[in-house]
Amino acid sequence: MGMLFGGLGGGMWPGHINYGRVEDRPLLTRAKVLRILGYFRPYWRNAALVLLCIATSSLLGLVPPLLVREAIDVAIPRGDGSLLNLLVLGMIVVPLLAGLVGVAQNYLNVQVGQRVMFDLRNQLYQHLQGMSLRFFTATRTGEMMSRLNNDVAGIQGTVTGTMVNVVTNAVTVTSTLVVIFSMDWRLSLLAVGILPLFILPTRRVGRLRHNLSRETHQQQAELSAHMQETLNISGYLLMKVFGRDQYETERFRQRSQTLMDLQVRQSMVGRWFFMTLGLFGAVGPALIYLVGGHLAIQQQLTVGTIVAFVAYLARLYGPVSALANVHVDFMAALALFDRIFHYLDMAPEIVDRPGALHLDRAEGHLRFEGVSFSYGKGAPALEEISFEAQPGQLVALVGPSGAGKTTITYLIPRFYDPTAGAIFLDGHDLRELTLASLRSHIGMVTQEVYLFNATIRENLRYARPDATDADLVAACQAAHIHDFIASLPDGYDTLVGERGYRLSGGEKQRIAIARVILKDPRILILDEATSSLDSESEAHIQAALQPLLRGRTTIAIAHRLSTVLAADLILVLDRGRIVERGTHADLLARGGLYARLYEQQFQRETRRARLAEPWGNGREPGPGDEAATAPAWTDDGDEADPTAQPPGPWRGGPWHGGMA
Repeated sequence: MGMLFGGLGGGMWPGHINYGRVEDRPLLTRAKVLRILGYFRPYWRNAALVLLCIATSSLLGLVPPLLVREAIDVAIPRGDGSLLNLLVLGMIVVPLLAGLVGVAQNYLNVQVGQRVMFDLRNQLYQHLQGMSLRFFTATRTGEMMSRLNNDVAGIQGTVTGTMVNVVTNAVTVTSTLVVIFSMDWRLSLLAVGILPLFILPTRRVGRLRHNLSRETHQQQAELSAHMQETLNISGYLLMKVFGRDQYETERFRQRSQTLMDLQVRQSMVGRWFFMTLGLFGAVGPALIYLVGGHLAIQQQLTVGTIVAFVAYLARLYGPVSALANVHVDFMAALALFDRIFHYLDMAPEIVDRPGALHLDRAEGHLRFEGVSFSYGKGAPALEEISFEAQPGQLVALVGPSGAGKTTITYLIPRFYDPTAGAIFLDGHDLRELTLASLRSHIGMVTQEVYLFNATIRENLRYARPDATDADLVAACQAAHIHDFIASLPDGYDTLVGERGYRLSGGEKQRIAIARVILKDPRILILDEATSSLDSESEAHIQAALQPLLRGRTTIAIAHRLSTVLAADLILVLDRGRIVERGTHADLLARGGLYARLYEQQFQRETRRARLAEPWGNGREPGPGDEAATAPAWTDDGDEADPTAQPPGPWRGGPWHGGMA
């Protein structure tokens, strides 16, 4: 949004606000677990079916070792071929059934997991849409993209795999313990006695992987931000113009190297631990064969029982090892949940008040009463701003960079709220109106036009989705851009490219004006769009603005003094205060700051215009030539390009539009 509306003005620098950082939090709390599980609540029926599949699969998994025991202890010693055939058939059918149940479980599990991810991603996107402009000026786009893409995708394994594995392995361990203790309590105690060696080291390993996971995803966000800044059109052009290709490549390589090192460390943490778990998995069966073999020699145990018992050890040690691994992986996944919840827990700065009024129709009567505003620490951006704009009037804002002009325009649609004072629309405090209804009555045309990488038709209908083709044509004709669009091979279906880079600056501006005409707002905020264009483009833009301004309340940031000659009210701002106010004639007659700046720049422009193109017969320009030679007052208070002369049709005041 900051990109859409250009510079922030008022000396804003919200660096004291920390939006992108995740503070250290408890790794695992009851509230956090309940919050995560809350995302599964809408899909509890499918989750219940998953649990049923887990229980069924676990019970079926207990059967094959028992069949093996019967084959060794009964069928083979007795020479019962029929029983042996049935047992072998069972050894094939039972795993097949377990496999089918597993397929159903996986389908249901993926369904639940993907829906949870869908909800989480949408919730995060919608929450970010509700954040204030302050958030977007303090947070890099790449950081937000990383949260939405990398972080949400990173917890997918936790949602679709880890949590189900916890339940599956817990059921498997429990059922296996019941069976092996029913077979022989002595061997069971021996098998269980090894289990603590699987569990004790997991807490430390989990914390290490948690910290590394957080660092890794933070570095991924840094890398995404770097790519977003350098691989878009503006970044590419800047990089090429200044010959910084090698510099940016080296920066990318260094950040990529850091990410690679973190990922290697993350992969290696706990490897020795898990190698030890594998060793225990081999020692356990050996001990069972040792102790069980001696018991079998003493005729206290059958060979079939020993073989079945060892088979069950895989169902015991494997799930316990997996549970230990799940703990480690879950602790690492918590770092991602923390990063996502960190964004979700940010309270939007600008929200509707309870019972806010929906303003269906607006006259456009705008009033500032003692408005002050500060972006944070340091000098306030605005102090005691008071003025009134009647419906249909033009109020022009002039002043040097940092005077507070842009800040005033940001307060009207409530991108920010005043820190003191109030702003009224038709007698209603803006804070008492719903944001949707307030902004529906406001239109903006700025110097830096933003167009989506879509067709001209789609960009126009962004203002009014229900607009007909006839509406689009009428708006574009009013904005003096229809003939150009019609001359394109694809007409209104022409793709404009990223940020409209396939179009010239003047063409983008006229499309933006047509877009606002389609919206038909009662209040128009205008950051003059012609100060940096050539004379021909400027003439087209100025002609396009006439139908847009007619009958609307307009707040205009003026860079060219020639554009405010017919303004109903000119506000001269300096350091956040209104230092002068009045019409152009009044301010010139007063001989104050406005008059001095105007006279100084007018004389400069006159001298340069005379050098570039003599007036004829050595004649000095007279008062009637004022509009044709009026200078441009840039944001820095400097004169404009002397070769860019305002076109003739706008002599006498380009903002007139039939309102005065």
